[in-house]
Amino acid sequence: MKLHQTVEAVTQRIIERSQPTRSSYLERLTLAANRKPGPERLGCANVAHAFAAMPANDKLRVVTERAPNIGIVTAYNDMLSAHAPLQHYPELIKQEARKGGATAQVAGGVPAMCDGITQGTAGMELSLFSRDVIAMATAVALSHDVFDGALMLGVCDKIVPGLLIGALQFGHLPTVFVPAGPMTSGLSNGEKSKVRELAAQGLVGRAELLQAESKAYHGPGTCTFYGTANSNQMLLEAMGLHVPGTAFINPGAAVREELTREALRTVLGITKARRFAPIGQVVDERCIVNAMVALLATGGSTNHLIHWVAVARAAGIVIDWNDFSALSEVVPLLSRVYPNGAADVNQFQNAGGPGFVIRELLDAGLMQADVLTVRTGGLREYTGIPSASLDGSLHWEDAGSSKDDAIVRPASAPFSPHGGLKLLAGNLGRSVIKISAVPDDRHVIEAPCRVFDSQEALHVAFAADELNRDLICVVRWQGPQANGMPELHKLTPPLAVLQGKGFKVALVTDGRMSGASGKVPAAIHVSPEAAAGGALAKVRDGDIIRLDANAGTLQVLVDAAQWEARATQPMPQALIEANGLGMGRELFASMRRNALSAEQGACSWL
Repeated sequence: MKLHQTVEAVTQRIIERSQPTRSSYLERLTLAANRKPGPERLGCANVAHAFAAMPANDKLRVVTERAPNIGIVTAYNDMLSAHAPLQHYPELIKQEARKGGATAQVAGGVPAMCDGITQGTAGMELSLFSRDVIAMATAVALSHDVFDGALMLGVCDKIVPGLLIGALQFGHLPTVFVPAGPMTSGLSNGEKSKVRELAAQGLVGRAELLQAESKAYHGPGTCTFYGTANSNQMLLEAMGLHVPGTAFINPGAAVREELTREALRTVLGITKARRFAPIGQVVDERCIVNAMVALLATGGSTNHLIHWVAVARAAGIVIDWNDFSALSEVVPLLSRVYPNGAADVNQFQNAGGPGFVIRELLDAGLMQADVLTVRTGGLREYTGIPSASLDGSLHWEDAGSSKDDAIVRPASAPFSPHGGLKLLAGNLGRSVIKISAVPDDRHVIEAPCRVFDSQEALHVAFAADELNRDLICVVRWQGPQANGMPELHKLTPPLAVLQGKGFKVALVTDGRMSGASGKVPAAIHVSPEAAAGGALAKVRDGDIIRLDANAGTLQVLVDAAQWEARATQPMPQALIEANGLGMGRELFASMRRNALSAEQGACSWL
């Protein structure tokens, strides 16, 4: 199938735009790849330190026999459901390495925080920048420079982008990502949301709410909605960085252990065959576009309009929201998974999952098949569903037709001819909206605004019944420089309640709404942010705002001369002081000062 002309055009303009930085990146990669292996290159004391704790047989292999040595970077902790299953992966990987005549070492660990735990608290203000901390921790782990390949163990929101950014600094290493899979289905996401809305109205108490939440989040694995964590896994499949079909296999499934072993065999196969497939070559401009297409086709997390900009930059590739917007015009929506539908990711997997979506996109000319991946067969290998025989051997079967066309559909009969994300621009700045879950009659909202300087202030106003009308809620001072750009997902229940009462409501913010943002229209990531002098700092209560997702505009309907003359308000001093104190936020002050805009990936390291 010939590549769609828009996909081809976007790819080409990214290649041209990125030429200086990408060339420089590849030069550094080549220099690193052409060096001798670490045990031959380093001094004797360095080598002795590197392998001092290894079992004798492993030490013999790596030092004397020059066997390949694979570095493991893990996000394991036993507090977070998504990462708890990773506990036993390193030993499994080491066993498999020995079978292949190689060695493996845990090079280092990275922090993994859960936005579900910190949502609505001060700790959430560390969340976005934890991505860059994870990237730095990955770099520290691999900086020992004695590895021939790497395995990245991690799953959730900031963890995978952080691991990916860090791994790309060592772009000369073959690298495979190893997930743990989603938890089994509990209380449905729809039922959970209903209880949250009842709690927001005071119709159920804490005991009932906690019971519902505990039934929804009940075991090991990622949350079952299609938020940032599970969008991560979809994108890694589309980028060819997983063992094919690994993303949504449950932690307890029999095939999961074999897929983890296969990850080691895959990275080892690259090193032994001397196949030039380092991660810095795999993640090229076409790979990034494939990831963007997969995000749009599945109605994935809005967070990736920040994270994948940063990931691309780590590989010397420059993308922006215009690229996402252009692709969204031609990429059809092929799946409906909560919050874009009723299904959870387990049902998505059973209906066809990533394999079905990738095959449909390839066949429609919307993804590029002839890309480098960690496997030898290109992206077509990622259209299969894995299973294991009784002897443990893996095999893949074509995803076939959709098992449930309420969940996944072919490209010839999509849920929508357009992707799930839309760029908005106007006199309030540039922002994005996730429209895949928003009812069609809510794509255009024009109403007076109410301005809030914090999400807590909005909750107070809601509880006081001050918001029962057509209304656009502006929540500002929530960008990277202001307070680290926390997710504002706690705003979803009260706004959904107002919408459920028949009011036309929307949110406009320079903060994030997470991969769980749903049926309420939300213009998020507004850039420039208020703290950087953006237009949200000029908005006043009562201003009429028009959010038009059809036209792609976000405007405050104030006379142009009056708007131009209006003063930009400074961030309140009380907020500045509060944002920097407590919960470790003091340590992130330099990140807030140096953060780029959301459209530039909110990077603190450029």
